[in-house]
Amino acid sequence: MGKVVLYSSVSVDGFIADENDQPGPLFDWLLSGDVPLDEGGVLKVSQASYDYVRPYWDQIGVTIVGRHVFDVTDGWDGTPPSGVDHVVVVTHRPPPEGWDPEAPFHFVDGVEAAMAKAQELAGERIIEVAAGDVGGQVLAAGLIDEVRMDVAPVVVGSGKRYFGPVHAQHLLEDPEVVIQGNRVLHLQYRVRRSPI
Repeated sequence: MGKVVLYSSVSVDGFIADENDQPGPLFDWLLSGDVPLDEGGVLKVSQASYDYVRPYWDQIGVTIVGRHVFDVTDGWDGTPPSGVDHVVVVTHRPPPEGWDPEAPFHFVDGVEAAMAKAQELAGERIIEVAAGDVGGQVLAAGLIDEVRMDVAPVVVGSGKRYFGPVHAQHLLEDPEVVIQGNRVLHLQYRVRRSPI
């Protein structure tokens, strides 16, 4: 089984979007360099960010998101983001009317079902969990191996929290990776496991 990574860009004060689901300058770093991050050439980052992000994106087999993220992005028009093979959507509702059943999106009820489906689809590749409410639920269930944050130099003040409504303490190891790019600080932590 591949490792499970909680991931998003985040403000210095821990938000992934404002109250209106707008990321504001959180993604400015994706347009702040001269190295194309994807084939479309729209995303251009610093060499340091490219060297960190591109290999990570290439290892992702499945991304798990909540229905809210799916709805806000309009399901990425049926094409998973960043070249990911599959998206697992945690929802209590059916797919939207007219949704293409051949699109590599899988709608499941609950984070345990999402993780089981993601493991089936990802094999040895990384399972990425989008930060926010669903990410916080997966962390609370003890299923996250690693936390990755692209910290943008902005204070949002209020909005959608990176870890969602986590109500318990979770210890992380010291950062394994600290990389400065243009308008971003990339951080990577392993989740500390309680002794058995």
